[in-house]
Amino acid sequence: MASKFGLAGGIPERRVRPIWDAIDSRQFKNALKITTTLLSKHPHSPYALALKALILERMGKSDEALSVCLNAKELLYKNESLLMDDLTLSTLQIVFQRLDHLELATSCYEHACGKFPNNLELMMGLFNCYVREYSFVKQQQTAIKMYKLVGEERFLLWAVCSIQLQVLCGDGGEKLLLLAEGLLKKHVASHSLHEPEALIVYISILEQQSKFGDALEILTGKLGSLLMIEVDKLRIQGKLLARAGDYAAAANVYQKILELCADDWEAFLHYLGCLLEDDSSWSTENINAPFHPPKFVECKLTHFTDEVFDSCVSNASAFVQKLQAEESNNSLRNPYLAYLEIERRKCLFGKNNHDDLIEALLQYYSRFGHLACFTSDVEAFLQVLSPEKKMEFLDKLMENSNSLSAVPTKALGQSITLLKTQELIGNMFTLSVGELEGSALQMAELYCKNLPLSKDLDPQESMHGEELLSIVCNVLVQLFWRTRNLGYFVEAVMVLEFGLTIRRYVWQYKILLLHLYSHFCALSLAYERYKSLDVKNILMETVSHHILPQMLVSPLWADLSDLLKDYLKFMDDHFRESADLTFLAYRHRNYSKVIEFVQFKERLQHSNQYLVARVEAPILQLKQSADNIEEEESILGSLKCGIDFVELSNEIGSKSLTFNEDFQSRPWWTPTTEKNYLLGPFEGISYYPKENLEREANVRGTIGRKSLLPRMIYLSIQSASVLHKDNSEINGSLADPKTSTELRTLLERYAKLLGFSLNDAIDVVVGVSRGLKPFQAFGSDVIDWLNFAVFLNAWNLNSHELEQHGGECMHGGWHLVNFLLENYILGKVRSMEPLIHSPQGDFPILVQIATEPLAWHGLVIQSCVRSCLPSGKKKKKSGYVDQSISSLSHAIRDAIQSLCGTLEEVGKWLQDQINSPEDKKMDSLVSSLQRKGQGEGPGQVLHLLETLMSSPNETVLGNRISEALRSWSPVDVARKIVTGQCTVLSEFCRICESKIKSLRALKQQLAQV
Repeated sequence: MASKFGLAGGIPERRVRPIWDAIDSRQFKNALKITTTLLSKHPHSPYALALKALILERMGKSDEALSVCLNAKELLYKNESLLMDDLTLSTLQIVFQRLDHLELATSCYEHACGKFPNNLELMMGLFNCYVREYSFVKQQQTAIKMYKLVGEERFLLWAVCSIQLQVLCGDGGEKLLLLAEGLLKKHVASHSLHEPEALIVYISILEQQSKFGDALEILTGKLGSLLMIEVDKLRIQGKLLARAGDYAAAANVYQKILELCADDWEAFLHYLGCLLEDDSSWSTENINAPFHPPKFVECKLTHFTDEVFDSCVSNASAFVQKLQAEESNNSLRNPYLAYLEIERRKCLFGKNNHDDLIEALLQYYSRFGHLACFTSDVEAFLQVLSPEKKMEFLDKLMENSNSLSAVPTKALGQSITLLKTQELIGNMFTLSVGELEGSALQMAELYCKNLPLSKDLDPQESMHGEELLSIVCNVLVQLFWRTRNLGYFVEAVMVLEFGLTIRRYVWQYKILLLHLYSHFCALSLAYERYKSLDVKNILMETVSHHILPQMLVSPLWADLSDLLKDYLKFMDDHFRESADLTFLAYRHRNYSKVIEFVQFKERLQHSNQYLVARVEAPILQLKQSADNIEEEESILGSLKCGIDFVELSNEIGSKSLTFNEDFQSRPWWTPTTEKNYLLGPFEGISYYPKENLEREANVRGTIGRKSLLPRMIYLSIQSASVLHKDNSEINGSLADPKTSTELRTLLERYAKLLGFSLNDAIDVVVGVSRGLKPFQAFGSDVIDWLNFAVFLNAWNLNSHELEQHGGECMHGGWHLVNFLLENYILGKVRSMEPLIHSPQGDFPILVQIATEPLAWHGLVIQSCVRSCLPSGKKKKKSGYVDQSISSLSHAIRDAIQSLCGTLEEVGKWLQDQINSPEDKKMDSLVSSLQRKGQGEGPGQVLHLLETLMSSPNETVLGNRISEALRSWSPVDVARKIVTGQCTVLSEFCRICESKIKSLRALKQQLAQV
């Protein structure tokens, strides 16, 4: 800011500099003191007021800051003699922006530009405001004015970019592109272009209109000299030729690129695509394209005859062989991957019996098999092979393993590649239990044998062979899935904790442990592992899927609150800072970045995870305060009684969603957040899908239902609270008909999101409550059905709709909800084993029911009790007691008794596990690792690691690894698991006890009625 000092508002620089110095050093009290003195001398200076507002905002006094800003704004508007300088306005803009009132800053600049229409500095400030508001039309209009004022190329490009954004991210039609083209053409005719970015923008405008010939003419003409890097120019030329349908010329261009950059994989795919006249690799990009696209491009089967296809493939093969021959140090993988891609295309075209592809894969292994990236390199090519051919390739690969490299690190890399390829092909699922145990033991031995190779490495460097423990874990988890022997599961945890003791920076171990601990209901440990990943910035969007779904259904509310706050803060900060980056790109004339920043912001705003977090954060607040209706009503008030979330639910059906999660880092047993193979029976499957086509529909339904909850909770409280107010009227005659009507509308929508009409949904819950249908009728949406039943009862208090569905009395809704909650919860509790013996199970569902439908039912009860109590200090009159009040009170007492009894049994189940001796639980875990006999059952890998740990050779292993081995203890790991489970159980127990206490208090209050 110091560079902007001047006579801002008539104040000398020497008066202002100390204020900025104090602000920069965060001495806000001192800055405020100096500003107060300055204001005493310049009481009507908008700039001095803006400085004061800035300081107040930094001190956290937002309301005062806004008030002072508004005073400064009023002075600017009133006093026509005041100078409208950019320093005053930009200072006000900073404060207004931080206070989320950017529109006020925009109005200040609009007023200033109205007074001084030819002031370029003010117009740039106004353009900046429109950039922050993403007002693309107004950006365009302002940029055109600046261009007309000074005729500078940059302002024309600002206008053109604004037009592009209207087309790409707004509602602008493609006719706008004609306008942009016309503006550029006119400017080129009179002034030409002088910036490489300007040329790229011009070409992109033509490309968006499919005017590829015009774009090529410009690129190959005089303006093309603006692009100084030959390869960049060739890439644009090749793309334009291909999209224009001139595949032969495009292939020649891409051939030139590969001659200059032999390791350009994308260029090779384009080259091969042009030879085969396949435009798949130029498919139109959109906001919903995956963050993590597939490693290969889906290709179309060519229309060529066999002869033409053979000729094209022959040319491609000859060129690839030339690239391989010219590669001197043999370190580039692209020329050899290119040969694999050619063989893949031949297979897809039916010109290859797969043997040539297998041979090419074997050659690739002999050259690059020691690299960690080998399996990811060949994954796409293996997918075209039949299961039999995959096994044939694997057999041949195993034969080659007899001739491993003489270099120890390379030999280890080749051995790991063999094991990873077995995993990739799915061979592990065809092995017997004994063979799997032997394989795990062999890998553990290989890891231990090669530990000395890493003795001199820095702790933050990847160790040789550390991938082996991840594969061992995968095998042990598969053994658990097959046999349901808990020992294998515990052993997998032990192995990974051992690996982290040796080197604590291995993120792969942490992610595997995170999911294992989650499955073992030791979610506090899972969250610790997640935090140790040090997830920041965009990783919060791509990586948090590992922990967020589990936390949303856990009792660890404090940790969940932190997780949601951190995630939402990152997203909101990014949306705020994205505008700064965009304007910076404008100023630095990096116009392609302007488009990129805005599209990236749009992508994040449409993130399914962001919408889930926005909905779940207030629902968490409602859960936390559900035992106190006054606090709940306060939270609902701050949420505008849920109205905004109903609007979100309305929009979700048409809203474009993006899925930015990196699922490639997930374990095999849980390839997506919705799938966990360990919860079901063993399946001998060899491929685990990374994509779920039904996922978007499921997410829309979940967000749609969750978004309705705050409003339905509010309406349910209202529906219950008007009953019998002051004991003066009965039968709900005081109920606002709008409340009942709106609640019915939302129930209809909720039922529709469950796939039913309202009447059919009512029939389902009534049928289950009467034992006519099993709980399985609810399917996997049991929580949503129980929520529906709770809100149905609240609506029935005034509508008495259930009587039309065979209800026995006007309070049949109470019995319905009591039955559903009590029988479902107790059925689960009585069938569940202690967590130490049975990972996962129904514990998350139990937590969800207690903290959602049961909690909302408790709020309806609290509202009814509050309405039934005598108002004020006036005692209730003796004598005739209204039968309706008596009947309602009886129904509420039954509901309280039912919930209390249910929660007490849950609490007893929890306390039994919490109070169980720690040593006994640890013994249970450790004993699961005891081997039944020599060479069978779980514990073999652990025994090997314990042998290594018992007598580490410091000379061979080095000091760091030896110390780590001595510090590791399986007993400590067992204790950690027990403690982690107890933490989760204790938190859930605390929640249940709070609800029991609240219900007992209600019971005492009801005794007064």
